[in-house]
Amino acid sequence: MTERKPLEGLKVFDATQGVAGPHCTFLLAQYGANVIKVEPLEGDWGRSLGKVYGDLCAHAVAFNRGKRSIALDLKSEDGRALAQQLARDADIVVESFRPGVMERFGLDYERIRQTRPDVIYLSVTGFGQQGPYSKLPVTDSVIQAFSGWMSINRDSAGTPQRVGMIAIDVMTGLYAYQAITSALISRMRFGEGAYIDCSMMQSAAAFQAAKMMEHHLEDGAPQVLYVPVGTMKTADSYINITAMRDAHYVSLCEVLGREDLISDPRFDNRDKRVEREAELMPMIRAEFLKRSTAEWAEILTEVGVMNAPVSTYDDFLKDEHVKVVDSVAWLDHPDLGKLPFVNVPGLPTIDDAGELTECAHIGQHTVEILREAGLEAGRIEELLANQAIATAAA
Repeated sequence: MTERKPLEGLKVFDATQGVAGPHCTFLLAQYGANVIKVEPLEGDWGRSLGKVYGDLCAHAVAFNRGKRSIALDLKSEDGRALAQQLARDADIVVESFRPGVMERFGLDYERIRQTRPDVIYLSVTGFGQQGPYSKLPVTDSVIQAFSGWMSINRDSAGTPQRVGMIAIDVMTGLYAYQAITSALISRMRFGEGAYIDCSMMQSAAAFQAAKMMEHHLEDGAPQVLYVPVGTMKTADSYINITAMRDAHYVSLCEVLGREDLISDPRFDNRDKRVEREAELMPMIRAEFLKRSTAEWAEILTEVGVMNAPVSTYDDFLKDEHVKVVDSVAWLDHPDLGKLPFVNVPGLPTIDDAGELTECAHIGQHTVEILREAGLEAGRIEELLANQAIATAAA
């Protein structure tokens, strides 16, 4: 793949916090855009997700690499004026405030487009710009619950469970990025800017579109896609198996020593197995308890039954295939030591630490960015003294 960056030369005003917006602007930065991360003086609250290392955490490093940080107090007149100047000069504006906040700051789409009519402006919110829930505070877990996501992820007792990562935020960032890049193509072709309302609710719904349609068509009780499929407890851990086709089912029964199930009239075709899942699966599961996960993985792979041992992140990072295909680059981080940097599909493989692997500290580039915007040293000192801005040193 070419080393040229397709978004090089584009300026991004990034007024996002958390994960959803920062994930979107992270991708813009990795593809070459000049992303200016506009943070409050205390920093993006996403810097405090999980264990904190100074003003960094794993989520901050993962989703803010390749950006420059300027710390502004948007509640101050000077801070707002600086932000407005930077936004007017941007090709792309991305923000994640509640509806109405950017307008109070003089940074809303209508204001920016007056001087930059071709600006691409994207707002990340929980529930969108309109509607009765538009101003409600939201977390990833809230949308997992609201969107129906938890209803299809239940434990053995039937209790709905959240996925143990910030999944909706991450997918919202992906939808936001593809919307912006599509808008960029439209601008190149037609010379038009765009306003994009990208909510976490709508992103979660789009991701689950097939399940929602299935739920409607089957009166709220959709059948499983096929049987046998699922996670099996083994003698020492767990393995996931998928027997989609009749041939897979036959091979699975043979290696389990349950040839009787192949011709059993209750299970001898796909529809019967789906209908009688509750009868068949306990018999399948009982056999898996007799051997270790490693043994089952070897046997199943030999006969062509798709499977994968349930891995921890340690297992994944140490896996030989992961190493051979350069899925993860291990780099020395100046503050956190050796870290795994996961390569993003479509981007060049990470070879060495550099600007695109660095997550800036709060206000690390404040002075640099303001100088580029034409401010004199004396004015910058005055803004620092008035606490309208901050630097990493401060």
